[in-house]
Order: sequence, then structure tokens, then C-alpha cells
Amino acid sequence: MRAESTEPSANMPDEGLVRRVKALACTAPLQALEDNKGSLGRVDARPYHMVELALHTIDQVAMAMDFDRGAEHDKVIEQVSRFAAVQVPEQSEQEHHVVAQWVLHKLINIGTLDRGFTWTYGRIDGEGAYDRFDFDFKLLVEHSTPDGRIYLRVTDEAINVLVGALDTDVESAQVAAEYKLEYLINRRRLEDAKLAAEQARYRSVQYGEYLRQYLDATRRDVRTVDWERQVPELLEAALEHIEERYRHESAILTNITQHRDSTHDAKKKRQAAELVDIVRNCIHRHMQLQTKLQGAGALFRAEQDRQQFSGLPQRAAVDVFNQLLMPLLGLPIAMALAPVTHFFRSGVAPAPPAVTSMNALIGRLLSVRTESNRYAGAVPVPDVRGAVEAPPFSEEDQRIAGQVLDLAVDEPRTLSTLLSEARRHGPAVERLVLHDAMHAFNPALSEALLRGDQSMLLATAAGGTFDSTAARGDELLVTRVRLEPLDSELDDDMADGEHDE
Repeated sequence: MRAESTEPSANMPDEGLVRRVKALACTAPLQALEDNKGSLGRVDARPYHMVELALHTIDQVAMAMDFDRGAEHDKVIEQVSRFAAVQVPEQSEQEHHVVAQWVLHKLINIGTLDRGFTWTYGRIDGEGAYDRFDFDFKLLVEHSTPDGRIYLRVTDEAINVLVGALDTDVESAQVAAEYKLEYLINRRRLEDAKLAAEQARYRSVQYGEYLRQYLDATRRDVRTVDWERQVPELLEAALEHIEERYRHESAILTNITQHRDSTHDAKKKRQAAELVDIVRNCIHRHMQLQTKLQGAGALFRAEQDRQQFSGLPQRAAVDVFNQLLMPLLGLPIAMALAPVTHFFRSGVAPAPPAVTSMNALIGRLLSVRTESNRYAGAVPVPDVRGAVEAPPFSEEDQRIAGQVLDLAVDEPRTLSTLLSEARRHGPAVERLVLHDAMHAFNPALSEALLRGDQSMLLATAAGGTFDSTAARGDELLVTRVRLEPLDSELDDDMADGEHDE
């Protein structure tokens, strides 16, 4: 009888691998900021460390969140701008503001339809088949309040990016973080204790966001939340958790406060003071959670009464882009005509009839028809003989611009130098020189050879930027190159080949 192999099978599902792939996916938008910072054309963003700015942005939003509100866009941008100024002090304040705003918009993913990120990963099922799935996630989301203001909130994925984990049970992770904090404080390892305290605070934010989502879902539709078993058990467990955390955090606060007051080391006293602020913030957040949890039952009963007597639900609006346009683009024209006709017949308001009663119909039938004039009258003929449009550039401007660009062969000059020289002759000459230099960046070489030109302008990127009254952009290196005439013997050979055919 053959003994069974104890080695793990390669075809078995590996949930640990999926978790690690999802953890990597949550950091991909941050790495993309670093890779794409060169696309920020208005500011030279190369000196900035975008990953650090992104983490700092998520941190500021998480710390500004409470149960009902979130972080304001302007305040987050202002705080991140200060950090950007520390990174690159030689840049201006306006440039720091532009970079901070760009990072925030990229984390929100402004410009996409659902403002979310998607990462494709693979998973092996129980039968050994490998299939691909999409992992959709968001880092920062925008929420509106009843007073019409928009706030930013972090998601679970964003907090996991800050803490360095993914899909961790929130309650057990917070308990572990606080016991770790207590251990480090007892060992007087205050630097490590500060990191553990910040992680515990992130878990407090995540726990509050987790419970807030249930209450928001209840406000939208009580039928989507299990208020018979799941939510009552969750509320009871949450209240017990908050009570235990309050006792534990109060003991930690007392311990670290005594250490702060008894030590004479200025560095340790400052670190202990920072820990006191963080733990107090955790206690404050738990007190807010306790208040919301105690009122959750009343919220459910009020929402149940309101939604029960609010009438039938309204029909959802049609998403024209996703539900109509995208599916129709993949259909043949013969199959797409029917749904398009039906959509416009249903979507366009009906035209009111011209006659709405019998009296109106009789009045229109008995009315005397008036003969309309076949001609509307004499049509005036405008005199356009004197409307001669003056050319935008005079011949003198074109001649001077040609002299400025009459460069010696193989003696390149920068575009900013040429524009500075042309500016002395007026803005029209400067625009002409800029126009010819732009065309020289991608010259029509074949046309110049056919015309028999002996030389032509050629422009290449030189690095850096130029700034003038006419435009602003990348610096170019402009030169004149010599063109060799087409070989006549080669033309004769080509002609002979055509005759032989």
C-alpha cells in the first residue's frame, strides 16, 4: 500500500498568497505616484518623495475623522503642503500646494468613473483550476453630510496600508496592539511604543468606520442589515470591547503619565507626552463610539418607521454610459437599432397635440387661409470689397525672423536664447521664431529633400524649461543641418527596374 504524500500540493488553494497579493495591490497606487510624478507639467515634481506624501495624506485624513464627519480637502492639502515644503524647501509655496493637491486627487482617483482602483489576481480553486478575479478597492472616499458639505474618509484598505496588514480582524488587532503598547511602555521602549500607539489609534479609526457603515446602510434601507441577530450581537460585543479598551487604555495612560512626570530626560519626557496625547485620542474615539452604539437601537426603530411609511421605492435612474452605450458598442447595427429606438422613445417627452378640443378643431377648419408671400423680400448683398484682412505678420517681421534662425550648420543654440534675441524686434518676431522652432522639432524631411533644400532646421529636447512672453515649455536645442541631394544614379536604377517589370 502506497503511503500518502505529506508534501503540500501545488494545486491546493493558497489563501495566504491571495492576502499577500491584495496587500501589494493596496500599495500600488502609492508606487504609481512615484512613477508618474514626471507628468505633473506645471511643477518640477522630481525632488518630491510621493510615497511619503501619500502616506502622510492618508494619515491626516484618518486623524481628522470622527464618527459623523471626516477631513476637509483644504485642511488636508495645507498640512501636506507643509510636509512637502520640508522635503523640498527650495520650491515655492504655490508649487508645494500643487503637489499636495495632485497627490490627494490621485488617492481619491479623480477622473475615473467610480473613483476606485482595480487589481487583477489569480486563485486556485479546490479542483486545481486557476482563475482570475478583480480586487476593487479605494483608499480615500468623499462623503457628504446633511448640510451639503463634502468630507474625506479613509477606507479599510487605506488603514491597512498605514498599519502594514490586510483583512485583519479589527477587534483582535486592536487588542493585540494595545497589549503590545503596554509591554513596550513597561520596558521603557518609548520610540517603539509610539509606533504601537499610532497603530492602535488607526485600529480605533477603522473600528469606528466599520460600525458607521452598518448605521449608514440602515439609514438607506433597513432590509439590507440583519437587525434580528447580526447587528444586535455586534453592538453587544462592541460595547463590551469598548468597556475593556477603556479600562486598559486608562491604565496605560496612568502608567505613561507617571513615567512622563518622573523622568528627567528631556527626550523621554517629550516621547511620553506624545504617547499621552495619542492614548487620550484613542479614549476620546471610544467614547464617541459608545455614544453612537447606545443610540443605534433608537436609530433603527426611527428608520424602520420612516421607511415603512415613506411609500414605494422610486425606480432607479438609468446609467446611460454603462447600461446602454457600452453594451451597444459591442453589438451589430441591426441589433443595436431596436434598444436605441426604444430608449429615445421612452426618454424623449411626448409632443403635445396641436388640437386639444372639438371647438379648437372646428375653429381651425373654418379659418380663412391666408396666402403667404412666396418671397421674403429683397436680400441685402453685403459689400465685402473693402473687408481685406490684414496679415498677422508683416514681411519685415518674417524677414527678421528668418535672420534670427539663419544659423550656421552644426552650431546649435538654445530656444530661449533665440527667443531673447527675437524679443528685441517685437512680439510678432518672437512668435514667428517660436513657430518655426516648434515645426523644427518634427521636421518634414522628405518634403525638404524633394524641394532640393540644402539645409533645414532641426530641434531636439535639451532638458529644463524656458519661459517667455509668447509661451512656456521644455527647452529645445535648435540647429541647422546640411541635407545631401538625392542620388541621381539611384533614381535611374529605380526607373530601370520599373521598365524591366
